[in-house]
Amino acid sequence: MRDSGVMEPDALLHRLGVALAIGLLVGAERHWRERDAEHGRRAAGLRTFGLLGLFGGVAGALATDMAGAAQGLLLGAALLVAMAALLPFLLREAELDGSVSATTLVAALATVALGALAAMGQVQAAGAAAVAMTALLASREPLHGLMARVTWAEMRSAILLLSMTLVALPLVPDEPVAVLGGVNPAQVWRLAILLAAISFAGYLAVRLIGAERGLLLAGAAGGLVSSTAVTLAHGRMAAAGGPVPALTAGALVAGAVSCLRTAVLALIAAPAVGMLLWPALVVAAVTMAVPALLARRHDAAAEAGTDPGNPFELGAVLKMALLLAAIALLARLASERLGEAALLAVAAISGLADVDAVTLSVAQLVPGVVDAGVAALTVAVAVASNILAKSGYALVVGGWAYGLRFGLVSLAGLSAGAAVTLLFV
Repeated sequence: MRDSGVMEPDALLHRLGVALAIGLLVGAERHWRERDAEHGRRAAGLRTFGLLGLFGGVAGALATDMAGAAQGLLLGAALLVAMAALLPFLLREAELDGSVSATTLVAALATVALGALAAMGQVQAAGAAAVAMTALLASREPLHGLMARVTWAEMRSAILLLSMTLVALPLVPDEPVAVLGGVNPAQVWRLAILLAAISFAGYLAVRLIGAERGLLLAGAAGGLVSSTAVTLAHGRMAAAGGPVPALTAGALVAGAVSCLRTAVLALIAAPAVGMLLWPALVVAAVTMAVPALLARRHDAAAEAGTDPGNPFELGAVLKMALLLAAIALLARLASERLGEAALLAVAAISGLADVDAVTLSVAQLVPGVVDAGVAALTVAVAVASNILAKSGYALVVGGWAYGLRFGLVSLAGLSAGAAVTLLFV
């Protein structure tokens, strides 16, 4: 960004001061990391980086009033001069230390560039970028430790998430498509990204908590991914002779977390709907979680885990996108042509397997097709259907002991939430 006319001296001094501060900030981190190095063994520290930032600031100030081509040549020459001046010393330092790293050189060039950016008027952007770069440099050990623990499946999932967001999303039509019944494909894809990201966060939570921490914590993390999956998995373990109280507690906590997750999704997708739903969902979650916590106190020694698997596989993402599109189309057609009763029927059927798709799909209909009250009631029906379905699954898969414990507490949570819903919706 170029300024017109001659820059005022005070403004120039301020910008050069920021450029110097950027260099000192980055240099402080570089110097601290090598603070134990002997005198003469450090290629670039606090003073050198401070000078690099100031050097970039001077180059940026000189380039401010130049034409585009000349400006680019001057800034490019400044970066080349900085690299030529530093590279021999950094190579010598690497030879003495027996290390191979380009981090300091890249940080030095970035410091020159940010100093120039500050001098050219983008003071806030340059300062924010310098802080972010310094934080990244200072996080070497945690980041290296994280990369040592990341599996290929998790790396692939992260790449897929970025591809969905940065590559695929701009290519998806962002307007209602008549052939699809007026559904906006970009909205559906954005919802799929949101849901997949939350599911992946739940998967990472399971990985960070670890199965050895117990069924309760693993169930809570699993509830971020799929409370139905947790209920079925715990039911299978109960049928195989596992500790029924602990297994039931983990499944109930997963259900409680699922209710809270639905409230968060509704608040993000349609705040007006979320504001109507969250009191009932929080009450239902508390009603299910408290008995689970009390039961867990009597069986604290039971240890196991529930790994819901990586939910961020390409096939799962595409299926979720298709499910969201299908439910969005059904909900729109049911509301426009058959009335609210049909919309509630769609929610009840969909809730047998999944609540998130109904929550996110119905949110798209507010306020153009249905009002917030009808949308909130639709989500509530899906939640109720899902709780009833999980109670049936628990009884069939886990047996009477597991099924009755889970079903009675779940129905209590459903009743408490229903009572609150009648007051707010």
